[in-house]
Amino acid sequence: MTSSDKVLNHPNVQRVREALAAAGTSPEIVALGDSAPTAAAAAQQLGCEVGAIANSLIFDCDGAPLLVLTSGAHRADVAALARAAGATKVGRATPEFVRTHTGQPIGGVAPVGHPAPVRTLVDVWLQKYDRVWAAAGHPHSVFPTTFDELVRVTGGTPVDVTG
Repeated sequence: MTSSDKVLNHPNVQRVREALAAAGTSPEIVALGDSAPTAAAAAQQLGCEVGAIANSLIFDCDGAPLLVLTSGAHRADVAALARAAGATKVGRATPEFVRTHTGQPIGGVAPVGHPAPVRTLVDVWLQKYDRVWAAAGHPHSVFPTTFDELVRVTGGTPVDVTG
């Protein structure tokens, strides 16, 4: 079995594939040759603009998980996230918090495939791209999608995460 096969058959990737299929979509999940810990690394491997990478960031939002799908072209502003979520405090989550609420490691968190639904905000800047790429549950996996499809499959709320 090749390393690509191992990635594509990983249980987290399978859960993402199943969640996408249940939502009525079936994009091709792509195994990357190297991990993509940053949007720039993913964009380089995919040959796309860094802004077309949908970073999946989990925040601790008043003790509950908040998934923010943000364009790789900029950073999310926690004050803007707190306003959008109606929260008093939003901060970066610990790796343990991320894994508990998503079942996935940092660097591979997908928009779907979590043990339970996670409240999601989707960066409106992703609308600028016909195709965006999101992680598929493993640091070496991604899938192509669109802004509208991300909003639909996650039940997310479109917001400007930059403030």
